[in-house]
Amino acid sequence: MDFVVTARKWRPKKFSELIGQEHITTTLQNSIRSNRIAHAYLFTGPRGVGKTSTARILAKTLNCLNPKDTEPCNECEICKIIHSNQSLDIIEIDGASNRGIDEIRTLRESVKYAPTKGKYKVYIIDEVHMLTKESFNAFLKTLEEPPSHTIFIFATTDVHKVPLTIISRCQRYDFRRIHLDTIKSALKAIADDEKIKIDDKTLSIIAKKADGSLRDAESYFDQVVAFCDKKIDPITVSKMLNLIDDDIYFRISDAVLGKNFKTVFEITNEIYENGWNFIDFMEGLLEHFRNILTVVLNKKTDLIETAEANKLRYAEYEEKFTSNDILRLLNFLTKVQQELRFSQNHKLKIEIALSHLVGLEKTSTLSEIITKLVPGQDNTPLFLSEQSSSKYSAGQTNKNLSEVKRVQTEPKEFSSSSIVINEKVENIILNEVTDFDGIVKKWESFVNSISQERSLIFGPMIKNLRPMNLEGNKLKVSGVDENGKYILKRNQDYINKKVMDVFGRKLNLQFSDVLESAEPEVQSSSAENTNKKQSKKDIKTKDPLIDAIINELGGQEIE
Repeated sequence: MDFVVTARKWRPKKFSELIGQEHITTTLQNSIRSNRIAHAYLFTGPRGVGKTSTARILAKTLNCLNPKDTEPCNECEICKIIHSNQSLDIIEIDGASNRGIDEIRTLRESVKYAPTKGKYKVYIIDEVHMLTKESFNAFLKTLEEPPSHTIFIFATTDVHKVPLTIISRCQRYDFRRIHLDTIKSALKAIADDEKIKIDDKTLSIIAKKADGSLRDAESYFDQVVAFCDKKIDPITVSKMLNLIDDDIYFRISDAVLGKNFKTVFEITNEIYENGWNFIDFMEGLLEHFRNILTVVLNKKTDLIETAEANKLRYAEYEEKFTSNDILRLLNFLTKVQQELRFSQNHKLKIEIALSHLVGLEKTSTLSEIITKLVPGQDNTPLFLSEQSSSKYSAGQTNKNLSEVKRVQTEPKEFSSSSIVINEKVENIILNEVTDFDGIVKKWESFVNSISQERSLIFGPMIKNLRPMNLEGNKLKVSGVDENGKYILKRNQDYINKKVMDVFGRKLNLQFSDVLESAEPEVQSSSAENTNKKQSKKDIKTKDPLIDAIINELGGQEIE
């Protein structure tokens, strides 16, 4: 017997043999069972998922002489004629070859004639989107009101090119991309029937290469069998199909964990020598780390399309990577993928990118860093055991530093990583203390600069200000009463500019009450000034000049 390719030999002959399109076969069978047959159908979806096969089965079922529960018998005279492509009632037309208006006019004339043997005359137009605009327009009236014995079935991979006037006259069915495991099961059944040995990993390679198309998978299967004969192994299949082995990606993720830079250059050299495409490699690497992310977040491998052996390897990464690490790696690889398309030397670009990837350090949140320190009895880190917040004043700093030093003098309780963390925490504290000390040293220059420029507005008031403590960018300042606060806030923009000029950074001055060490009479004076301030708000002066001095220049009335 002549060889028949697998895609034709194993073409479905009834609805139950269609793979991965149960939502469509169930609807069509119910329509046949209830005798609700439409006059026009539109089948759309990716290539090789069963659109034309479904159209043939539907046409055969509608004309079968002995249908069995909405399935064709495949034994009657009409079924056999349809199998041999000799039926005059089932007309298959290639939309790409018969796209002109003349062909459509001929079709319109033939629609009038009744079927020769069957109940329906079925027109199957494949790749219908290839018809011209004029052809579609000439077809509209016939499609909307065809004879009762005529059914149209359109198939297309690009439904967006089909006019809406055509779509609205049809029942639309969207075919899905076939799942990888479903394709593997179909290929396994074919291999078992053909007495061909093939393992799960090889099936995964073929199914993944097919990208959801069963017809493509069957074509690759024929190609693999022809190359490998009866014994098929994944390494040979990968080379034959010029696919990058999954082990390459696992070696990269292991190198990231082990900080092994040597692996980077070995892998890039291997990709170059095998002639693999670096852009394809980058897409595969992104998918690899995406698979790791699903394992880390979901704690299972159900959402990964790969061989079972690879799923076990992915499961091992669950505790080795964190979601923050993987997201950071994916963000970096996405940028590299975009840059790679504009690079002249792909090999060099990949080597640099993978070196950066291996060199990235693990991320840690502040809470994770704190929990690694030895906890006190109240479950707070020792260096914060006497303080519940990270506020550092001159008086608090010594206490915090002494706690940090006490932690570092207990080596039995810490690993080397904990000591490094403690040093980082101490550096944070020392940096903030150093910032406050620098502010104190420059404070006099800050005061003198303002006094020289605006002595009439601020006068001696600015000289009474004293820095108390620093919290981030908030500098607490004391020594000003309510009247002074009012004047300072009215000139906030000027003060912020002077802060930037003198201290070289942005500081948010927080004005508090008078100094704690101030004399009682000073506090009393502040109270009197406050009363005067309040009285000033309540009394509106009648002199416009005084109003302007108070409101625009920040002046105040004195007795």
